[in-house]
Amino acid sequence: MKYSFLLFFLMISSAVLPQQETQILQQKIDSIFADTQGDYALAYKDLSEGNGTILIDEHENFHAASTMKTPVMIEVFKQAEAGKFSLDDSLTVKNEFTSIYDGSSYSLELGRDSGEHLYSQIGKKRSIKDLVIDMISQSSNLATNIVIELVDAKNVNKSMRELGAKNIDVLRGVEDMKAYEAGMNNSTTAYDLMLIFEALANGKAVSPEADKEMLEILRLQLHTDLIPALLPRDVKIANKTGWITGVHHDSALVELPDGRSYVLVLLSKNMKDMEAGTEMLAGISKMIYDLMINNP
Repeated sequence: MKYSFLLFFLMISSAVLPQQETQILQQKIDSIFADTQGDYALAYKDLSEGNGTILIDEHENFHAASTMKTPVMIEVFKQAEAGKFSLDDSLTVKNEFTSIYDGSSYSLELGRDSGEHLYSQIGKKRSIKDLVIDMISQSSNLATNIVIELVDAKNVNKSMRELGAKNIDVLRGVEDMKAYEAGMNNSTTAYDLMLIFEALANGKAVSPEADKEMLEILRLQLHTDLIPALLPRDVKIANKTGWITGVHHDSALVELPDGRSYVLVLLSKNMKDMEAGTEMLAGISKMIYDLMINNP
């Protein structure tokens, strides 16, 4: 009888402890956010459900910056699967786009784009898949605008709504300064980005095959100074960052060596010290990782 009671106690303790640790960690992160200059949001979900979720200002709207490139990629794969084009089809690399504000033309500045190599290929052909890889791995703005013109931002939004992401708005391409100054900006929430990465992890964004391929592209990410920064090298991370002045975001599916995985989204705005804010957010990512490791 004593042994049965002890076994029951241990089973209850093991079920409650991870939840308690998650709640304690949420309180700690809340305190860190409050003590750090700027505004922050977090959405974490253990896809094995053992450690639950942590949600902090998850429905707060943020300028999407380059996190909007993940929804754009999903729409590309969706249209390709529907037979509208093949990912192997080619598009001409160009640097002239139409502002959604007034229909005027604008071009991107080489010095403002992290995908600089693509500018040497203007006038040449490049496959749609290669442009998507540039858009994600190097966060190429030029590739993004070419691809958005192909699939139409309105279709991106429609697909996001179908995935349950009600507050992501992809209105336009990158560096449409007239639209930016008029407040016509792409926006997102931590919660919606969490839903998108969860859908990719579960093979429900487009299809199991397409989602697997998109996650492989996300794993090619070259910008790793936030969620991946302090994590061990044997952790697989499929992530997409975004940054502009005062803003640094990251959104990721993190896969542990033991087969478990989790989604983490970290958003920020109004930061005056970008370096300090980035270091803080990288530290939060490590705290989430430690929660998972300590509660197998």
